[in-house]
Amino acid sequence: MNLPNKLTLIRILMVPFFVILMYLDFSNSRLAATLVFSIASFTDFLDGYLARKNNLVTNFGKFADPLADKILVCAALILLTEIGSIPGWAVIIIIAREFAVTGFRIIAASENITIAASNLGKFKTITQLISMIILLSDISSIYILGIIIFYISVFFTILSGIDYFAKNIHVLDLKNL
Repeated sequence: MNLPNKLTLIRILMVPFFVILMYLDFSNSRLAATLVFSIASFTDFLDGYLARKNNLVTNFGKFADPLADKILVCAALILLTEIGSIPGWAVIIIIAREFAVTGFRIIAASENITIAASNLGKFKTITQLISMIILLSDISSIYILGIIIFYISVFFTILSGIDYFAKNIHVLDLKNL
């Protein structure tokens, strides 16, 4: 197993530790959970970079990397909703978009079409991760910044989803409906 795939597996294995730390009640447990989430988020960037740079892209990585990302992000979104930091409607929009795009990518892959992430999608991911790191940290002096960035990420979730489908609608065979 190559290093990028190991990093992906490590990211998946970090999720339970992140969740447990969010539930534990000790001094700085939220900061510890935020640190685990931040490191896991960084492995997403790192594994992709290493896989592309060193030509280590594998079918396992193509499958497991986006899955690991969704597990990590969904865990954080659900926990932030549970503690009342973000509204459920926004989380539903984010998760629904992720399911829709993933389903669309599966259809495209079945037709041997690879759809690369757009700059809007990358900006969506960056704003989501930054907002979640701020909100998870529970630092009151920057909480409002986390909320503002979160709503920006919701906007870019919607915009990037519309853009993604509009640019790739040809993948769907709509004439045979």
